Amino acid sequence: MNRRKGLLAAGTLLAAPALAIDVTSADAKAARALIEAQLAAFARDDANQAFSFAAPAIQTMFATPERFLAMVREQYPVVYRPAAVSFLQPEWIDGQLIQRMQMADAAGAPWIVVYQLERQADHSWRIAGCVAARAQGRST
Repeated sequence: MNRRKGLLAAGTLLAAPALAIDVTSADAKAARALIEAQLAAFARDDANQAFSFAAPAIQTMFATPERFLAMVREQYPVVYRPAAVSFLQPEWIDGQLIQRMQMADAAGAPWIVVYQLERQADHSWRIAGCVAARAQGRST
């Protein structure tokens, strides 16, 4: 997906209303555990582990764990080193599992972060995308 399409999709994910399809507790727990594990890998600067949680298309796009980690460090500093993390209710949107989160950066600025998760053939989950947008106000 090119950058323009990615930005359009991001806007849709950030603003989309919830659909009536419930996320099972098993899928919600799996999504949370996956994201927490990747955040922990970022905190350790463990590029290999962080990259292992990315969906195959993301891995293909960045080719190496080091390139992936460099991109996250440069383009998603709030995800790379969040000061605070709060999970919101996951949702199904257009057949994709979406996990919205509230994060705060090192300066205390609030962010809305949206993860797109993709189920793999082995039934595991991988992170297929992430969008971060600065929210209004300050985190408490």
